[in-house]
Amino acid sequence: MPRIGKRYGWIVAVLLLLAPAAASASGHEASAPGELDMRSYIFGHIGDAYEWHITTINGHHISIPLPCIVIDGGLHVFLSSLMEDHGYTCNENGKLVNAATGKRPVDLSITKNVCSLILSSILLVVLILLTARWYRRHDPMKEAPRGLAGLMEMLITMVTDDIIKEGVGKDYEKYAPYLLTAFFFIFLNNLLGIVPFFPGGANLTGNIAVTLFLAVCTFLAVNLFGNKHYYKDIFWPDVPTWLKVPLPLMPLIEIIGIFTKPFSLMVRLFANILAGHIMLLGVVAVIFVTAKLGPAINGSMSIIAVLFGVFMDILELLVAFIQAYVFTMLSSVFIGLSRQEPEHEHKQIETTK
Repeated sequence: MPRIGKRYGWIVAVLLLLAPAAASASGHEASAPGELDMRSYIFGHIGDAYEWHITTINGHHISIPLPCIVIDGGLHVFLSSLMEDHGYTCNENGKLVNAATGKRPVDLSITKNVCSLILSSILLVVLILLTARWYRRHDPMKEAPRGLAGLMEMLITMVTDDIIKEGVGKDYEKYAPYLLTAFFFIFLNNLLGIVPFFPGGANLTGNIAVTLFLAVCTFLAVNLFGNKHYYKDIFWPDVPTWLKVPLPLMPLIEIIGIFTKPFSLMVRLFANILAGHIMLLGVVAVIFVTAKLGPAINGSMSIIAVLFGVFMDILELLVAFIQAYVFTMLSSVFIGLSRQEPEHEHKQIETTK
């Protein structure tokens, strides 16, 4: 028995991770007798909210109320559980509005995504400080780091040597702090998004506002620190003159490329994480969608849904790393292209020939 427990313990752990999502889906079914409201079920999980929903037990929602901060004829601060007592409600889009006028106030509330952002940032800082403390107390030339310090050293070395140094090239140390921060921030939040219970389960990196901010940071790093050769290739590229004057065809294409590169970073991260969450929620929902089809069909489909859900959870672990890796790699390449020197291009052409 102990041997069986050790062998299949990881399966039990993943099933426990799926349990809160299943309980939540059951609650949605109870609110609409006879059928599961897929729209509210899926978008209720991937969307932002003024409370942190934990689970649903016997139709009773267990949630953590979050602070609402609004400016509407003055500053008002209250918990989301007391929203109606203060004269506010949520519209059909889930946004806080004045119940009397129906207008949206200046909303500075600590929503689920904002709370997740704060918690993940604190967790990331703690991980870095714990790693730094090990190096302060030990000599890495005499003792190899273990545990958390060893894991962080492996990841930092991999990202620095294989991604940042290769992509940026010269002066890569200047951009390493931002790129390492972006990698660990995305990776950590991707992992937390897979865990369906507090403090995980928030769709932070699947929120386009968050990916937009990350893309803007890369956009600024590329264009604020690009050298004169980078801007020469944009406004006066080495192409036949008729492609530049009188109609600036190539400069226009290059200018559009300035914005499409960070746009691709934003959409790629947002779409992949969002799609992964929706697929996993859809798999769990199969258990409740087939509840009316009889015990035989529902039981067999439940087994398939659980097994496929385990597979999806494991796949999401890989996707969490890949998306952080790809964002950091492309950001490094874009920064490297903005720092490229003319003689480097001549050497590359000669090597190709």
